[in-house]
Amino acid sequence: MFKMVESDISIQDVIAAVDTPEAGAVVTFVGVVRNNSKGRMVRYLEFEAYQPMAEKKMQEIAGEIYAKWGLDKVAMLHRVGRLEIGEVIVAIAVASPHRNEAFAACQYAIDRLKEVVPIWKREVWQDGAEEWVKPN
Repeated sequence: MFKMVESDISIQDVIAAVDTPEAGAVVTFVGVVRNNSKGRMVRYLEFEAYQPMAEKKMQEIAGEIYAKWGLDKVAMLHRVGRLEIGEVIVAIAVASPHRNEAFAACQYAIDRLKEVVPIWKREVWQDGAEEWVKPN
C-alpha cells in the first residue's frame, strides 16, 4: 500500500496492510498537523503532490528497505489537500520478525519520504501569512 489520498487515513488500515503471522513487531509512524511552525501559530496546512511519481518513489523506498533489512511488509499513505490541526498527514507501517529492524526501517521510510517524494506543503498561519515549503 503506497498511496497519496485525499481522505482521512485509517491507522488500522495501514497496519492491516503489513499484517503477517511472521511479524514479531509492527512499528508505525503517524505524522499529524501541529498548531505551530517556526514560532508562529498555524491555522491549517495544504499538501500537493505529483501523485504518480510520489507513489512510485514510495515503492522505491520500500525496495530500499527490502535491500537493507530484507523486509517486504511496508505501507505508506500520505494525505493531500487541506488538513486541519490534529489531522493525520502521513502514516507508515513496517512489519518485521524483530523490533530493531522494524524501528530502523520505519525511521528510514519517513526520512527518505521527506527527501525524495515530490510533496509540497503550504503553511497558513493565524496572522494570514502563508508559505510553500518542502515538508521537513
